[in-house]
Amino acid sequence: MVLFSQFLVIYLLFLSTVWCQVTEFVSIDCGGTSNYSDPSSGLAWISDMGMMNYGKSVQVENPNGDRMQYRKRRDFPIDSKKYCYTLSTKERRRYIARATFQYGSLGTEDTYPKFQLYLDATQWSTVTVLDGSRAYVKEMIIRAPSNSIDVCICCATTGSPFISTLELRPLNLSMYATDFEDSFFLKVAARVNFGASSKDDIRYPDDPYDRIWESDLDKRQNFLVGEAPGTVRINTSKNVDIRTREYPPVKVMQTAVVGTEGVLSYRLNLEDFPANARAYAYFAEIQDLGANETRKFKLQQPYMPDYSNAVVNIAENANGSYTLYEPSYMNVTLNFVLSFSFVKTRDSTQGPLLNAIEINKYQKVAAKTEWQDVTVLEAFRSMSNGSGWPNDAGDPCIPAYWEWVTCSSSTPPRITKIALSGKNVLGEIPSEINYMEALTELWLDGNFLTGPLPDMSNLINLKIVHLENNNLNGSLPSYLGSLSNLQELHIENNSFSGQIPRALLTGKIIFEYENNPELHKGEQRKMRFKLILGSSIGVLAILLVLFLGSLYLLHNYRRKISNQKNKERGDSLRTSTKPSTAYSIARGGQFMDEGVAYYIPLSELEEATNYFSKEIGKGSFGSVYYGKMKDGKEVAVKIMADSSSHRAKQFVTEVALLSRIHHRNLVPLIGYCEEEHQRILVYEYMHNGTLRDRIPGSVNQKPLEWLARLQIAQDAAKGLEYLHTGCNPGIIHRDVKTSNILLDVNMRAKVSDFGLSRQAEEDLTHISSVARGTVGYLDPEYYAKQQLTEKSDVYSFGVVLLELISGRKPVSVEDFGAELNIVHWVGLFACFARSLIRKGDVISIVDPILIGNVKIESIWRIAEVALQCVEQQGCSRPRMQEIVLAIQDAIKIEKGSDQKLSAGSSKAQSSRKTLLTSFLEIESPDLSNGCLAPSARYFQQILDSKRGCLEAVADPVLVNMEKLQSRMQEISLAIQDAIKI
Repeated sequence: MVLFSQFLVIYLLFLSTVWCQVTEFVSIDCGGTSNYSDPSSGLAWISDMGMMNYGKSVQVENPNGDRMQYRKRRDFPIDSKKYCYTLSTKERRRYIARATFQYGSLGTEDTYPKFQLYLDATQWSTVTVLDGSRAYVKEMIIRAPSNSIDVCICCATTGSPFISTLELRPLNLSMYATDFEDSFFLKVAARVNFGASSKDDIRYPDDPYDRIWESDLDKRQNFLVGEAPGTVRINTSKNVDIRTREYPPVKVMQTAVVGTEGVLSYRLNLEDFPANARAYAYFAEIQDLGANETRKFKLQQPYMPDYSNAVVNIAENANGSYTLYEPSYMNVTLNFVLSFSFVKTRDSTQGPLLNAIEINKYQKVAAKTEWQDVTVLEAFRSMSNGSGWPNDAGDPCIPAYWEWVTCSSSTPPRITKIALSGKNVLGEIPSEINYMEALTELWLDGNFLTGPLPDMSNLINLKIVHLENNNLNGSLPSYLGSLSNLQELHIENNSFSGQIPRALLTGKIIFEYENNPELHKGEQRKMRFKLILGSSIGVLAILLVLFLGSLYLLHNYRRKISNQKNKERGDSLRTSTKPSTAYSIARGGQFMDEGVAYYIPLSELEEATNYFSKEIGKGSFGSVYYGKMKDGKEVAVKIMADSSSHRAKQFVTEVALLSRIHHRNLVPLIGYCEEEHQRILVYEYMHNGTLRDRIPGSVNQKPLEWLARLQIAQDAAKGLEYLHTGCNPGIIHRDVKTSNILLDVNMRAKVSDFGLSRQAEEDLTHISSVARGTVGYLDPEYYAKQQLTEKSDVYSFGVVLLELISGRKPVSVEDFGAELNIVHWVGLFACFARSLIRKGDVISIVDPILIGNVKIESIWRIAEVALQCVEQQGCSRPRMQEIVLAIQDAIKIEKGSDQKLSAGSSKAQSSRKTLLTSFLEIESPDLSNGCLAPSARYFQQILDSKRGCLEAVADPVLVNMEKLQSRMQEISLAIQDAIKI
């Protein structure tokens, strides 16, 4: 009954989501003569009769299937024009645009069509019909560049161009967001449902966004072949949690293929490839594996180091069975024939599994005609007086010119000719025409134009102007004579008045001006001196005008560039009163669009936190408050303390990163808010606080046992490993510390606070100006060189491991004094710890709470890897994957499950000597009388080693040798006290 109730709630939420989506669906039956509801899906379809004035509706002979929308099609004339549908959109929202083409049976004299499909100015596809019974589907995922898009058909090479349906499906939040969406659309190349129960596609209502998921059984559509031996099909009727970025339908995730012999492989044809693409793999564990069963595998082919090295562990990455895991291959180069395979790892008991794939080609967005030119054309269209010529749709230049304009081949295209002779144009010539610098011909004769001529002095390329037979009036501007390329000017049969500029009467220009009664040449002066003087002054004036004009244009250009840069800087979070973006940090911390983490209004957060009444923490970012959302979810609400640019960048970075990374050991970002100058982040509430609070224990908290510390270390290490190797590009946390490792209700650890994080590739060739991090955890190599790498996180995590062992804080004035800065102290602490551990004497630095309740071999294993982590040179430090394995070894030792490593002290000592052959030999302390009292020689060795450590880490400018000698004595006493304890 409980399960049924949960299913009912999920189903009702699903219905509400579907309803919101469906109300915004656009479904056009091209060639249809009436509106109707599709009986198979319930979707409303509308006829294109009211939106397309060209072409004809044609009955499809023998349509494939019973879909009503394929019973008719719209055929267009075979000519050089384009025919466009204009669809309304919300600017910057993402949509699936879909066009389908089913021709039906071929007539006796027909040939199958081949033509071009465009979206705005971008070539979408070449539609080539080879099978009349097949519905050819073309899909593009776009972020709408404006409040409308144009889908155009043109340029037939055979047959008559046609279209069957046109659909627009809005997507939710940041589905299919990319770092490149300002310049690229995503053209759908493949979307395959593996393990499908039939050849039927899955789409709405199973997919609320009405994506079409092709069955892997339908070989005709995608030519999916090359199936590996041992491939079996599995399915489940259980619900699958699909809450990832792309939200694939549950029905698709309930089926899969499994490589029982350890390999899954296929070959797939990709139209318009080779090309760069973004690919998605969908994995959901839909088999109930036993306690000792695991499913781990890697991408083997095509081999891509960034992706092939990562191990896919569905249960871990998806946080459990029947939960979707969705890795995304951000930008990969794929061939026309894609051969891909997944292979199980050696430590896996089960073969690889695959539920679905999706491959989208990056389609370069073509530049549309310069907006200044389009503005003028729209103005002329508005002056049409009901004529038919303004019905041209789409871009004026691409893929075919409007019949009354000619365009340049530049990028973006510019209008070079306007031909509106005798088109019944009414009104005044638009003043914006002065911005059409590329215009060479202007034909406006034979219309009903009125008013004076606007300023056209910028049209320096103008050659031919026809304004005759209108009602224009006013004087002829003097600039007409200074248009250096002007060859013909026709103004006869108008009402111009005043004196004709002399430059028009020199004979260099074909100038026709008859039937303008008030227009005259003026007094003819033939004095040679005045003519020469006037010419000279004219030349000087022209030079001065050109000079000043150049300065003016240069000033405007610089101001335009400056305004553009200011606008780009100002387009970050502050403009958002709706969901902002949080996907890419590749633009200096600026948001691009909506993110996975959803936008939460300030009023909701005030209600959830009882107006921020319960403060549960405070950090450098700001205060953190407890809250409870309307659905009962407990949250931690973090408010940014100040609005400095540095803090704002941290805010942007954290939302950006957490919107694209998902792992069971990373604190999930639930939402964010920016209102009334407040920047707020909303996280899952972690009931047991931070690891830092738990290491020394407190009055109200039981100290952590060693096994619990190991489990927490393993969780945190896996989270960091995912950041380094599971993300592409990898992510460097930059602020790993115990206070940024949070504990949930089950004491499982999750890494938090990504405000300082960076993509790994950002600093591979870049020296940052400031090393950022927390004192006590900061990598000395990073501090010295400002060269950020993943090994900086490894160093910080090594300090965390030393804290877990010793129970001490990394920085303490009481323990270590104030003279040494953090880089020096960490080096000293590592050197001190190393000199003890080299002989296996880790008991000397173990947290006293643990002594007697822990296996020393387990602590020794962690101490060993911790010291490797805090090596001065990053190249000497291990990778996070190696650290995870070391922690797992320690857990096995502590649990007693690894008999080989815990079979006795003598064998353990032998093990130590094998692993620590490079360590210095220092005499062991005197263990007489059952206590840890150091011998004189032992203490001298420690003191000598401390002198070397201090000399190695000391800054000669900040610390002189006399002070070091004094500090060595103090440290020696501290060492004795620690050992006695």
